[in-house]
Amino acid sequence: MSNALKTILNNCLHIAQISIAQPCVLCGARVRGKLICPACADDLPHLPAERCPQCALPSPGGLLCGACLKKPPLFEHCEAVYRYAFPLDVLIQRCKYGGAQELAELFAEALAQRLADQLLPNLPLPDLIVPMPLHPARLRERGFNQALEIARRLSERLNLPCRHACRRVRETSPQAGLDLKARKRNLRGAFVCDEALTGKRIALLDDVMTSGSSLNELAQAARRAGAVEVSAWVVARTLEHHRA
Repeated sequence: MSNALKTILNNCLHIAQISIAQPCVLCGARVRGKLICPACADDLPHLPAERCPQCALPSPGGLLCGACLKKPPLFEHCEAVYRYAFPLDVLIQRCKYGGAQELAELFAEALAQRLADQLLPNLPLPDLIVPMPLHPARLRERGFNQALEIARRLSERLNLPCRHACRRVRETSPQAGLDLKARKRNLRGAFVCDEALTGKRIALLDDVMTSGSSLNELAQAARRAGAVEVSAWVVARTLEHHRA
């Protein structure tokens, strides 16, 4: 099949997709070309505009928060779109545990818009997007890695490479329900990087950031592999859990 014919067929498929109304993933209202209707999109819990640039928690004037000044994480910058709250939390859980991989497109679109509005005009693009890895046992259980699905779609939008440069080598207990110290102990030594990242600026991507322990441990592995700058990109940030 020629490239020209492929382009024509892809364009026809795209036109067909956007012309067929489908139910909104939250309320069921018919919507064209989107997974979510405008009303539900407006109801998603966005983060406040004034937030710490390093950990994305609310901060007066958008300045570095006291926690990051006292004990900064191993990533220099964090971009997040939403608060991890209803109904966004329902969508993330549906994607992660319910197999709704199509929602990764919604999350990638929201992240791309956030990056275009806030980050990209002021900071250079990273060299590589690295999704949060799952342990092989967890991957077999779920069947897919939701962070990788989001990262793949985001990389297409930003024209950036996306690779599994790091692996989770130790199966850890679920982080939910653990306090901050237990979270850090639970993740110690959980990641390794197989790829040399010498001199590279990388963006670590995950669906949700709670305490930041997972991303911090992954950032440490990336720095050991030679990364010179590490950012954290997440769909949602939990505000009820502050770092100590």
